[in-house]
Amino acid sequence: MSSKRPARMARRRPVELKTPTPPPDQPAIDINYLVRQLDQLLRIPSPTGYTDTVVRHVYHELERLGVNVELTRRGEIRACLVGSRRQPARAIVSHMDTLGAQVKRLKDNGRLELVPIGFWSSRFAEGARVTVFSDVGQFRGSILPVKASGHTFNDEIDSLPVAWDQVELRVDERANSREDLERLGIEVGDIVAIDPHPEFLDNGYIVSRHLDNKAGVALMLAAVEATLRSDISLPVDVYWMFSIAEEVGVGASSLLTQDMASLVAIDNGTTAPGQNSREFGVTIGMADQTGPFDFHLTRKLVDLCREHHIDYQKDVFRFYRSDIASALTAGNEVRCALLTFGIDASHGYERIHVDALGSLARLLVAYVGSPVNIERDAVLLGTLEGFTRQPEGNIVD
Repeated sequence: MSSKRPARMARRRPVELKTPTPPPDQPAIDINYLVRQLDQLLRIPSPTGYTDTVVRHVYHELERLGVNVELTRRGEIRACLVGSRRQPARAIVSHMDTLGAQVKRLKDNGRLELVPIGFWSSRFAEGARVTVFSDVGQFRGSILPVKASGHTFNDEIDSLPVAWDQVELRVDERANSREDLERLGIEVGDIVAIDPHPEFLDNGYIVSRHLDNKAGVALMLAAVEATLRSDISLPVDVYWMFSIAEEVGVGASSLLTQDMASLVAIDNGTTAPGQNSREFGVTIGMADQTGPFDFHLTRKLVDLCREHHIDYQKDVFRFYRSDIASALTAGNEVRCALLTFGIDASHGYERIHVDALGSLARLLVAYVGSPVNIERDAVLLGTLEGFTRQPEGNIVD
């Protein structure tokens, strides 16, 4: 008898997964709904600056679920589930935009020079299939090293530096000169979307580009669906927000209102050497390059994980920003916490597991239904009455 394990089935479309049975006092997250939403989101190109289509998708899905939705003039989404009172409102945010590229120059050889949209290495752009969005239509192509053929350049293909000026976009049209590109209607500034190539494995792993942060959007939609389906009583209004420019540092800078006392950002947590993130359970961010997150809100989320038997771990991210940084930099007086799903090879060839997505969605449902701990947060300015306390320890004179 052979001892070899059967090969895992990798499918371009989601497989039906068994929804884990939650404890009796907790609503179930519809895992198949979550994964179907992720699949649909991944198939909508949405590099920063080209997000109208994904905005329409998320807006219509929230409407279908029966949520009151508002849309800013640029396309950011703010949806409200009404609670027993307006303040201190809670906000949850993830971003719909992804990494991408933009045409920097039409080259004399008929290729396109690119600059990245968002921070990602050209190392992960090499070999990507892409779509160029021009004013006259869409063009398919590939991103290749400037020296791509070993039959021509021999060992030189292995000595090219890793840099965006060392790759170029080959358009799948008759284009051998700058004039050919101009004739096609391709121009400087055209947006380039990178194909995601999603694969859904029957063991729960999902491999794709742009899981950051399409997975965050999908699990938020699943949490909204579970909250509504279970008719959970909300102590305060809860805003579900979706930004469109997080990858370039703008994020949730203009979405918050003064009613919102807390902001929980949903994003990826890097599973890499030196990090404590995992692709299973919830990874709670304790700090990123902007500093520590709110002491009290973060500990509330940890307590909810313990109370609801949700696996979790904590991590600190050194080279990382999220919608939180944008919100605070814009001057919003709001408590902030970061919840992440573990992701391997972030901003590259990404991989996640559905267990983390389901765990995070469960935590969000528990959070929005939980009592308000800090009543003083209902007012923006006040006195010391009701102000929070942190453990003081031993004070040395």
